[in-house]
Amino acid sequence: MSDQIISLHHWFDSPPGRYLLAWEQERFDEAVVDIFGYHGLQIGIPMLDGLRANRMPHQWLALGEEGMALLPGTRAASPSPPGAAPVPDPLRLLALLADPVALPFADNSLDLIVLPHTLEQSVDPHAALREVERVLVPEGRVVISGLNPVSLWALRQHRARLYQRLGRGRLYLPDAGEFIGYRRLRDWLRLLNFEVESARFGCYRPAVRSSHWLERFAWMDRLGDQWWPILGAAYFLVAVKRVHGMRLLEPAWRTAPQRAAASVPVAHRGASQKPSHRTSLVPTRAPGATDRTHRKKV
Repeated sequence: MSDQIISLHHWFDSPPGRYLLAWEQERFDEAVVDIFGYHGLQIGIPMLDGLRANRMPHQWLALGEEGMALLPGTRAASPSPPGAAPVPDPLRLLALLADPVALPFADNSLDLIVLPHTLEQSVDPHAALREVERVLVPEGRVVISGLNPVSLWALRQHRARLYQRLGRGRLYLPDAGEFIGYRRLRDWLRLLNFEVESARFGCYRPAVRSSHWLERFAWMDRLGDQWWPILGAAYFLVAVKRVHGMRLLEPAWRTAPQRAAASVPVAHRGASQKPSHRTSLVPTRAPGATDRTHRKKV
């Protein structure tokens, strides 16, 4: 695995590697610039700064032992060739020695995780995704980039492998693990309750090694998005962690409708009432009747 990471680092110093790195850097800057949160993490690839456009106050760069040796200023880090993209400042991000399958963070503690070619270099990419799901907060985002196994670059890589079996030829892409296709990665994300928010393919130029020929085929990038969008050399996607809400089911007797009390009709309300003890039982005098007792006294 260490040889694979070092070979990937040296491949990024080549003309096609710098071309791919520049395209991915633009995509990362566009994707993370408006993501709100407090804690962001990038796992792998110190040559690419996936969090430089984000404004989160706490940002980390998680690397393995081989990745730590490739940081600028170390012995294993090779000097950048002329015309190469600027290397990220290692002092801007706090570098952590960590394994993608065992991150030193608590559950639901990170708001954003960036994975530039991290799954391709992992021994168990599915376990790395499960670890990402564990540390992400609900509605947190993960940004992933990888090499497309269905592209002109991958076709040349397969042909180079056949030539190597015959004892000749060399690989065009770095031999850095297994290339994971976009549809396969999308299925993994769905199993972990991730929703793919956006996806994009890029780098449609042919698999050539010189920067001169790469520049001559620059027009293919403009036509690739329209005519063969899924055949780009790399893909880029943003996924959101979804957590479904929970609704408590109460017993049936608590939700059963109660019977309403029968109301007494207004017409019969007076007849149904009984006289109280304060009501006099002596009949009242009819109007116009004479008072005989009063006449006798007069």
